[in-house]
Amino acid sequence: MNRPALPFPIQLALFFLLLALAFFGSIAFGAAETSLRDVWLALTFTESGEKMDTLREIRFPREVAAALVGAALAVSGAIIQGISRNPLGDPGLLGLTAGANAALAMAMAFFSDLNFFGIMVACFVGAGIGSLTVFGIGKMQRGGLSPFRLVLAGAAVSTFFYAVSDGISLIFKVSKSVTMWTAGGLIGTTWNHLLWVSPVVLIGILGAILFSRQLTVLSLSEEVAVGLGQRIEQIKAILFLITILLAGAAVALAGNLVFVGLLVPHIARAIVGPDYRFIIPISALIGATFMLLADTLARTVNAPFETPIIAVVAVLGLPFFLIIVRKGGRAFS
Repeated sequence: MNRPALPFPIQLALFFLLLALAFFGSIAFGAAETSLRDVWLALTFTESGEKMDTLREIRFPREVAAALVGAALAVSGAIIQGISRNPLGDPGLLGLTAGANAALAMAMAFFSDLNFFGIMVACFVGAGIGSLTVFGIGKMQRGGLSPFRLVLAGAAVSTFFYAVSDGISLIFKVSKSVTMWTAGGLIGTTWNHLLWVSPVVLIGILGAILFSRQLTVLSLSEEVAVGLGQRIEQIKAILFLITILLAGAAVALAGNLVFVGLLVPHIARAIVGPDYRFIIPISALIGATFMLLADTLARTVNAPFETPIIAVVAVLGLPFFLIIVRKGGRAFS
């Protein structure tokens, strides 16, 4: 096991600094020309005007949302990879995003005037149903829920729920709205949206940190965890609940961007090693920074038009993904 080159507190401080720089940069760059001085004036409320209002009411909530979404997806992906011991695991592995997608299509079809809170609840319910279906199918066979069965059940359930979503979208003519959500994006994010999502994400990340020691043991072997006196079923249930909260909140706010949950934990593991006490907080910081950079590119690469953020995330992450696949998941381990 390789020891990190720098002590963990220093690494944490450096990534906090990197996140702060990415946040200020994302606020400063955009279709409307602004500067770092404008960002500072807007943050300190020392000046008013149309430019300040644009920063405070449009860019600030959007970039805070980007950071929260990136952190939530990265931490949920790290939990899934640790529990399943699958290097290619992400929140989509458990049917979370497919279930949320189907629930969103149903909500848009039957409750056309649904507000953001209703959409968020629908995504949580769909994510929960998707993951419970995966676990139910995976545990039907004798021998319990193995990582291999989890992958197969997740693929089957995800395919089914995506088909349900597509069918409802076509029948009730809401395919355009569902597709726009699925493409991912943070356009129109407001402080009111963050009021609902922020507590869920922060509580989920805190819970993941609190159970990170148990997750480290689970990632090695369930037999070792049992030998150390862990109640693995209860711990798994808590960690899965945390994953549902984080992934549900993220997809409700920004759509299907779970690729971040696959990529970021590998980078964090390469930096801090296999201990999830370190992987979880570093993944949150890297995920937040990654999403800020992706959203900034989405807003500026073809300004004043926006590029779908899911396309930017795919372009940025594809080289890492190919390396992970080629190395069998050990490229960043």
